[in-house]
Amino acid sequence: MKPAISNIESELLDKCSDLGIPMVGFSPVERWENPPEELPQHFSSWIPSDFWPQSIYPEAQTVVVIGLPVQLPIVETAPSIYYHELYETVNILLDEKAYEIANFLTLKGYPSIPLPRDGYGDIEVLMEKPLTFFSHKHAAYLAGLGSFGLNNILLTPEWGPRVRFTSIFTTLRLEGTPIPGDDLCTRCLSCAENCPVGAIESEYPVKRITSEGDTGSTDDFPPLINKISCATRSRKLRREYRSPCGICIKVCPVGEDRKLFERENTTMYTQRDGFEKYHQAWDHVRSYGSKKIIFR
Repeated sequence: MKPAISNIESELLDKCSDLGIPMVGFSPVERWENPPEELPQHFSSWIPSDFWPQSIYPEAQTVVVIGLPVQLPIVETAPSIYYHELYETVNILLDEKAYEIANFLTLKGYPSIPLPRDGYGDIEVLMEKPLTFFSHKHAAYLAGLGSFGLNNILLTPEWGPRVRFTSIFTTLRLEGTPIPGDDLCTRCLSCAENCPVGAIESEYPVKRITSEGDTGSTDDFPPLINKISCATRSRKLRREYRSPCGICIKVCPVGEDRKLFERENTTMYTQRDGFEKYHQAWDHVRSYGSKKIIFR
């Protein structure tokens, strides 16, 4: 039997609805320490305790995760100024909505804090240390909102990887969102095959060199991506005002948004014949607003 929704939880969900947030999940902080068995993927190396919410805000009892979609037809123009502007807009909206939710809960008597959707000052920082102080995609994962894809991005049933997340730490104790346990990744390898810098591992188990110098292997999924190669491309695109890259996000076949936007045939991204009108549109958008044009 599904547990009854408390009054404050109901009010919180209504607040999120009023703010136009279509995706909301709750994760008790204990899920960082003891990952639920229902999770669709398991990792031999889990999130270090320094990155747990209770290590950042010791009073935290629950992490509220919110997500906003990025529209597929705009992502398809990536890399472009169009996708760049959408990305910035969604990030700003996430920050604003998380701030409002944190204030809402605090005024209800449950001190809460929002987290920034990106926890780094500039892409140059990621070149030296490709980590942020908290992972929203893992928070969304622990809140039952999706599973990881081969590109190490969270996939959702509704929008595949085309959704951005942020989090609110709250002292309010909430029942965790049920975890469906579905592995949404189809292992189509499209993200790996289309990555411009080859940052995504397409073969697994992955062979790696251990700290002792021996060759080891792991069955972990997803395998680690080359974050430095990814960040290097992001730095280049940012200087040209057409970041982020977005290739692995647009080619992913997962998501109900493909049916909604009539984009179920993903070969449209790799072949021009039969899809000329789309390629002409993408070429047009990419021809303006940035310093360098790459027709991809």
